[in-house]
Amino acid sequence: MQHLRVGFFTEVYRPVVNGVVASVDALAEGLRAGGHEVYCFTPKVPGYEEADGPVFRMPSLPLPDTPYRLTLPLVRRRNVQGVIKRLSIIHAHSPFITGWMGLRYARRYNIPFVYTYHTKLEEYAHYVPFDETATRMAAETLTRTFADMTDAVVVPTLAMGERLRELGVGARIEIIPTGIDLQKFGGGRRDPQLRERVGAGGRRMLFFVSRLAREKNVDLLISALARSAPDLHLVIGGDGPERDALIALAEAEGVAGRTTFLGAVERDTLPDLYASSDAFVFPSTTETQGLVLAEALAAGALVMAADAPTNRDVLGGAGKVLASTVVAFARAFDDVPVEPDGAEAERARRSAGRFSIETQTERMLSLYRSLWDPIAHD
Repeated sequence: MQHLRVGFFTEVYRPVVNGVVASVDALAEGLRAGGHEVYCFTPKVPGYEEADGPVFRMPSLPLPDTPYRLTLPLVRRRNVQGVIKRLSIIHAHSPFITGWMGLRYARRYNIPFVYTYHTKLEEYAHYVPFDETATRMAAETLTRTFADMTDAVVVPTLAMGERLRELGVGARIEIIPTGIDLQKFGGGRRDPQLRERVGAGGRRMLFFVSRLAREKNVDLLISALARSAPDLHLVIGGDGPERDALIALAEAEGVAGRTTFLGAVERDTLPDLYASSDAFVFPSTTETQGLVLAEALAAGALVMAADAPTNRDVLGGAGKVLASTVVAFARAFDDVPVEPDGAEAERARRSAGRFSIETQTERMLSLYRSLWDPIAHD
């Protein structure tokens, strides 16, 4: 088997915790387990020390009111000559500065260039202090332009491949779902003490975890809780710019006593949280995959997700798809069973089997090798 040297260029990486970082790490783990080399080029974060590598940090500036950094496109000459020039594949994970850096090096050194479409940029237009319609159009133009300069675009779901075609992308598109550690998430256990600690106690426990941001639609869950049975308790994991507003909403809706905000959640605690819930509830319709959906399925949770093409793709017939309305979610909350349904849990785990890291790695390697000419890069 031919040994590959893969360079990841990503705007978002540790210490940030989100789906993009989880996806990058899962792929790196799978590639390294197969004996391939993975090098990551990403912004420098003051005070953060690498847990593993090799990771090459570039100078960066803070972006106000976000956990993200603005990359300065500066790579040490020895890293260009000793690492980048010798890469078999350059794989970008964003269409921003690091992505364009990767494209520049790929063209300079005749290296195949792959881009994973992790984020529907147009759904984040509300963060930019300009006209939202114009910003969405600019985001769509950026996505289309960048994608069409690649040798291949990776999307995690069929729905996202169709979305890129709708935007006018003509480049090769490959559907490769992000992998998760099935053994880790499948090892989650229902824990009465954990349920007590997060405030659910003897109530039916609804669980949600994500960045708390406007595009995640978390307010729908709180409003639905206020219109559902009093023996339901909502546990919200994650942090973000909307946290204070959501806490205020829970107070205003009269469900503050039935809502627990956990803040940032360690990934190692997630399997038991999924497995200890009576339902994992997911109101977002803006994901490219929604990694937490696959994780919850692997843990055997009953998943209730807002109706969106991507969510349907990930669930694969397991769980329940709901209209993205307060009324629909409130009714579904009322129907959550008091005791876990063994058949439903088994159906969820079977559906999650499509998302193994091994499958992701195998399919990505197949793509890489279809693009890479070992003689040209000897």
